[in-house]
Amino acid sequence: MPLIHPDTSIIYRPMTDEDLAGAHRLSQAVRWPHRLEDWQFVHRLGIGFVAEQDGAVVGTGMGWKQGKRFGSLGMMIVSPEHQGQGIGRQLMMRVLGQLGERCTLLSATPAGQPLYESLGFRPTGTTIHQHQGTMLRVPAVALARSDAIRPITGEDIPTLIELENRATGFRRDELLKHMASAAHGVVLECDGEIRGFSAIRDFGRGRLIGPVIAPDSERAAALIAYWSAAYADSFVRVDVTVAGHLGDSLDAMGLMKINSVVAMARNGLPPRDQRIAQFAIANQALC
Repeated sequence: MPLIHPDTSIIYRPMTDEDLAGAHRLSQAVRWPHRLEDWQFVHRLGIGFVAEQDGAVVGTGMGWKQGKRFGSLGMMIVSPEHQGQGIGRQLMMRVLGQLGERCTLLSATPAGQPLYESLGFRPTGTTIHQHQGTMLRVPAVALARSDAIRPITGEDIPTLIELENRATGFRRDELLKHMASAAHGVVLECDGEIRGFSAIRDFGRGRLIGPVIAPDSERAAALIAYWSAAYADSFVRVDVTVAGHLGDSLDAMGLMKINSVVAMARNGLPPRDQRIAQFAIANQALC
C-alpha cells in the first residue's frame, strides 16, 4: 500500500513497469546516459521504489538480491527540484528494508557519500573509474602461447557464473543468465581451461564493456582490447577498478577517464577469491 510521508505530499511506493518511462525521464533530467531499455534491464533483475508527486516520478531507488546473504543498491535519483527534502533517505530506507541484513554494496559519488555513511555504509577501499569515448582499433594484446580468446557458447555459462561468483563474492547466477541473451561475450582459455571472460552490450550512448573477469591485469586488458576489432569508431564505456591498473591501456583505446566513484559496503564485505578478480563491473548499480 502506498505510503505518504507525513511532512510532504510525496508518495512512496514500489516501482512497477509503468514507472520506467517516468524513471527514464528523471534520469535524463540529471543527465544520466541510461536508455529506457537500460532501466528495463535492471528492473527485471531487482526491486525498486519511486517517490511520486502529483502523478510524476520525482525520485527512484533500486536494490538487487544477489543470493541470500548479499545485495547491491543503486539507481538513486532525486529530481533537482526536490533535492534537500530527505527523499533520497526515504527511498534508501525502503530499499534497505527489502534487502534486510544482507551485505550490501553500492557505488557512491562524493555528493551521495555522506547520506550513505549515515545509513551504515563504509568505503571498501575500492575506487571505480568510468572510462568512455570513441573506441580506437588497437592491436590484439599478446597472450601466452597456452592462452586463447574465443566467443562464449551456451555450454560455458555455468563456468562463467562460477568465475563471476568467485571474483565478486556475490551470487550472480541470474545476472549472468540474463546477460547471456542481452550481450556478446568472449572467454579466456588458459591451457584449455576457462579462466576469464568479458561481455559487451548496448547501453546509454553506445555500448558498455563489463563485467570483465580475469586472473591478472594483462589478461583483463586483452579481454577489453578484443572488442576494438568489432567496435572501433563506436562509443564505448567501461567502469574499471583502480587496482586493476588498466588506465594506460584504456587511454590507448580512446577510452578516457571522465569520472570516479567509491565502492561502499554495509554489513561487512563479500568473501572474494583472491586468485581471480573483477576488473570491470557490470554497471555501477549492480556492482
